Amino acid sequence: MSDEQPQEEPRLAFREIALPEEVQRGIEAAGFTHGTPIQSRILPLALAGRDVAGQAQTGTGKTAAFLISIFTRLWHNAVPRKPGRPRALVIAPTRELAIQIAADARVLGQSTDFVIQVVYGGVDYKKQRESLREDVDLLVGTPGRLIDYLKQDVYHLEGIEVVVIDEADRMFDMGFIRDLRFLLRRCPPPTRRQSMLFSATLSHDVMELAYVFLNDAVRVEVQPEQVVAERVEHRLYHVGNHEKMGALLGVLAREGCERTLIFANMRRTADYLQRTLSINGYSAEQITGDIEQRRRLQILDDFREGRVSILVATDVASRGLHIDGVTHVLNYDLPLDPEDYVHRVGRTARAGASGTAISFACENYVDGLEGIEAYVGFKLPSSFPEDDLIADYKRPPRRPDDRRGRLGGGRPGGGGGPGDRRSGRPGERGGFSGEGRPRPSAAPERRPAPERAPIASPTGPPAEHVPSGTSARPEGAATGEARKRKRRRKRKTASAASGASSATDGGAGGAGPAGDPA
Repeated sequence: MSDEQPQEEPRLAFREIALPEEVQRGIEAAGFTHGTPIQSRILPLALAGRDVAGQAQTGTGKTAAFLISIFTRLWHNAVPRKPGRPRALVIAPTRELAIQIAADARVLGQSTDFVIQVVYGGVDYKKQRESLREDVDLLVGTPGRLIDYLKQDVYHLEGIEVVVIDEADRMFDMGFIRDLRFLLRRCPPPTRRQSMLFSATLSHDVMELAYVFLNDAVRVEVQPEQVVAERVEHRLYHVGNHEKMGALLGVLAREGCERTLIFANMRRTADYLQRTLSINGYSAEQITGDIEQRRRLQILDDFREGRVSILVATDVASRGLHIDGVTHVLNYDLPLDPEDYVHRVGRTARAGASGTAISFACENYVDGLEGIEAYVGFKLPSSFPEDDLIADYKRPPRRPDDRRGRLGGGRPGGGGGPGDRRSGRPGERGGFSGEGRPRPSAAPERRPAPERAPIASPTGPPAEHVPSGTSARPEGAATGEARKRKRRRKRKTASAASGASSATDGGAGGAGPAGDPA
């Protein structure tokens, strides 16, 4: 594998590249005139037929680079289209990323006659399967659904001319590497296809994958010394669990966030954040792993169109989402993996825009700060929030499945969540809702134990009739007095049984009363 070192060079004008006119019209429809740094470096190599392993910051145009290359190759190598025989395959780790790639492909390829299909889990299983049986040129999908249909012989990979692995590092993180190898082994060998691999980080594992499944790929790194986008303003507040939610609401009020992504580490924390924001007057929705896929797509559409101004998410949304105009990314919880910080922050300042990334370091997640700063290569500007930044707020009604002390910082014992009885300000106490919940002034009066029928004994007197379907034991946990009565009955029954046994044994032994012989 050869390396191409970063060089200072002018941005490539798309009209200066020998591209089919139909592809040029799609580029113009997307509003592109000059390539980004990664596009300017990748396109000449890919159009020449070379395999490429590319690293660049998230949001710098990797998707357009490989889509333009795919459409150009398929246009020049015109072959009859066959049902269920895709000619190009793009593998993405998440549903959202697969959907985004397919949407970009439809824009860039709108002037061509290429058929684009996307398959992913969660929706339209039968519909996707039937569509895949028909004509398809470019297939985009997630590993699980691709393998599912492949094993059913819904489609075949023998005719693949181009393979693209997007977010390869995420494939390893999500445990998809075996699925990825399964798919690549069923494509034509590397010498008979063109392969491209893209990743935000070209780790040892990613490069080993490139050595095995790519054919003498050129390694291209664009600004490898700068991990995060240049136009992102980073800020960090050191807060306690008890003031974390108040600081978040204070930041939202002060910054006037127009379109904001808020990240949490756990689904239950994200749910509590969304409910708290809503009850305090913010238009907020959430995307987590347990949200049904159709609902996810609707929420993302509302966020893109501005009908929702705040989107709360776990790391399911940290990659693959290209939403224009995201002004702020707020890390309510610092991520445990430093790479996740880069991908979260990458949702803002995309395509040359500027943005703000604000993080909150509480006692539960501050340990991850050192790793993040080492990974990005600089210290995050940090401070303690002023008193006037921490806002008062209402709390959402308690859910039946809430647990005390479980949601504050995302770990047991954390504050600031539905399980914390503290409010957003130090020294205050409150309930789970805005009005609080009254506590009983005294313990409830115990009910007297119900009278029960005596328990039958095999040797004692016959028990009273117990109606069918009822239990001879007291209902619920027996009181102390009931347990004592039960023990006395057992001792009395045992004593009576012992006496009867002794009398029987004496009669059989041949001795009468007073020891006289029979």
